[in-house]
Amino acid sequence: MKASKRYTQASQAVTQKSYDIASGLDTLLSLPKAKFDETVELHVKLGVDGKNADQQVRGVCILPHGTGKELKVLVIAKGDKADDATKAGADYVGGEEIVSKIQGGWLDFDVCITTPDMMGVVGRVARILGPKGLMPNPKSGTVTMDVTKAINDAKAGKVEYRLDKTNNVHVIIGKVSFGKEKLIDNFNTVIEALIKAKPAAAKGQYFRNITIASTMGPGIKINVVM
Repeated sequence: MKASKRYTQASQAVTQKSYDIASGLDTLLSLPKAKFDETVELHVKLGVDGKNADQQVRGVCILPHGTGKELKVLVIAKGDKADDATKAGADYVGGEEIVSKIQGGWLDFDVCITTPDMMGVVGRVARILGPKGLMPNPKSGTVTMDVTKAINDAKAGKVEYRLDKTNNVHVIIGKVSFGKEKLIDNFNTVIEALIKAKPAAAKGQYFRNITIASTMGPGIKINVVM
């Protein structure tokens, strides 16, 4: 597929093989703008082998400036916990009827939170939610009795990072409109979380390749000194 004129111009503006994060973001923010507020993504190739259970990298962190995206939160709970979810500002709250709705193809939410006692019910749609990255998981804080905290964290800008099949991690770190300083803060928060999550079994260079990119822009390689 032929690259657009805008993308070609943006690619030509990336003149270095690699940048520190400040100059990398200066370059990203100077690229020709799209007609919408583009998302800025961080892509990290890690020196681990995700096929080994002791080299998995997965966790969550809260971006200090959020993601710039208004998340729709679904809570699957019953009784008092359902009431707590409603009070905490969940966009959707329900029990088995919500699961039936998901089985029918409804997926109008970005985060799914549930309580441990409802996991048997939620398990019915695991094959639907799993591939979409929406399946609740205790490691990401989305299977919990403290639904109020989980909702607040999600609304505050909690992001989940996890290794894909090619040993890469992909995380949103904000919007172009955030400006450099806020994007640097969010970038550093994710990098620090990845460092803390480094498996003891990982050998050699941990960060193999780090790239930032806007929705419509080219990848910009970033150097991180450890």
